[in-house]
Amino acid sequence: MDARVSELFGSGNDSGSQDVASNVLPGNSYGVALKKSCVKMHKKSKSRFARNFKPSNNPPYLPPEAEEGNIEYKLKLINPTQYRFEHLATQMKWRLQEGRGEAVYQIGVEDNGILAGLSEEDLRTSLNTLHELAEKVGADITVLREREVDFDSDVPRKIAEVLIRKVPDDQQFLDLRVAVIGNVDSGKSTLLGVLTQGELDNGRGRARLNLFRHLHEIQTGRTSSISFEILGFNSKGEVVNYSESRTAEEICESASKMITFIDLAGHHKYLKTTIFGLTSYCPDFAMLVVSANTGIAGTTREHLGIAMALKVPIFIVISKVDLCMRATVERTVRQLERVLKQPGCNKVPMVVSSTDDAVTAAQQFAQSPNITPIFTLSCVTGESLDLIKVFLNIIPPLSNSKEQEELMQQLTEFQVDEIYTVPEVGTVVGGTLSSGICREGDDLVVGPTDSGQFHKLTIESIQRNRSACRVLRAGQAATLALGNFERSLLRKVRLLTLSFSLYCLPFLIFREKTCKGTV
Repeated sequence: MDARVSELFGSGNDSGSQDVASNVLPGNSYGVALKKSCVKMHKKSKSRFARNFKPSNNPPYLPPEAEEGNIEYKLKLINPTQYRFEHLATQMKWRLQEGRGEAVYQIGVEDNGILAGLSEEDLRTSLNTLHELAEKVGADITVLREREVDFDSDVPRKIAEVLIRKVPDDQQFLDLRVAVIGNVDSGKSTLLGVLTQGELDNGRGRARLNLFRHLHEIQTGRTSSISFEILGFNSKGEVVNYSESRTAEEICESASKMITFIDLAGHHKYLKTTIFGLTSYCPDFAMLVVSANTGIAGTTREHLGIAMALKVPIFIVISKVDLCMRATVERTVRQLERVLKQPGCNKVPMVVSSTDDAVTAAQQFAQSPNITPIFTLSCVTGESLDLIKVFLNIIPPLSNSKEQEELMQQLTEFQVDEIYTVPEVGTVVGGTLSSGICREGDDLVVGPTDSGQFHKLTIESIQRNRSACRVLRAGQAATLALGNFERSLLRKVRLLTLSFSLYCLPFLIFREKTCKGTV
């Protein structure tokens, strides 16, 4: 990892307490308290990157446990009474609700954040108890990592970090949207094809064929439109994709967490389409794909700047590492680090080279907007593909349950991004539910049209990720079937460029109470 990130989050090695020692920021990294060196530093070396620290003999610690959020500290869970067991189950339900179906338990950690650790036997007993609690609340557990802590103790003591994930019910899985950006021919569509299809590429772009929507895209190998692909993870953290001839509906039924990739165009003449995808589809994160052999070229800087201007958290994937020497890959990494550290970006690059790095990056990415994970992988050899999967499996949502509930209590408002005409179904619109709740059979109004009018309509059916859904909640993307509603009365979101700023004129479907025009 980068030296600055090593200070913040640790080196990511598992060799013992000396490798674990690091300064701790809010999150789930392990380390020991640091104090400043008494050596007088030169004036020019005084900066926020100062590294002249030496460890003290204080015990390692985490930030104190927060009452809100999905992170829970437990010193040990050994033979709880029935009353205590019920209390722990209720507490787990609360943490799962706070994390929208996901929670992280730190076993062997006191409430004040001290990493006391447990013996091997006590740790196994505590994990068994945690498994019984998860079964009671309808969830599964996955041990993310175990670490040894050693502060003036002759007996090895360990702590464990465990991911608790709710088993899906009624298709209410956690859905995150990731916009895929980068220069043309950087390998965006190929990467998505490998992740979602479960098969490696042959080196000539076979993996990307299922993502293209037009004939000219297949002929040229360049994406010109916006396409969507899904990657699921079940409650045990296992990948759920099309590798076993599953349909989209089967993936949604068996997945507890869904990653929806928005594949955007990389060529400069399709920049307007890329901007439309970043603005209208409200992605939670952006994945910038850079080719290892070409580095930062073409529209890479433009895509990076647009995502930063829209305040979309970014992580970077360096692809095609099998086509060049290791020195070329390292040169591309250094080039990215220089760009990210410039005053306009002020990012902290974090090169992910192990599973432990991927876990740390996923936990800190959503909490610290300056952290930018960097992955180096190959879609032909499969190198480091497992690291990006671990990262996507653990990465938490940006909004918590409280913000989600506040949006759901507002009046229904659906932003129209796509319009289709489906045989035997009628007019279908795609987009994102900005606020409220939408159900089948709801009577809503749509507008404003070009003449400023609003029209009544009825929601015939709803689909999320190509599978039927009865209830749509705020923040979720879906398609709504409107029956025989006249398509000419609909329009997509419009983007206007005025004074070098983007202004969005939304076309909305909402409850009649919010309409100020004429129905």
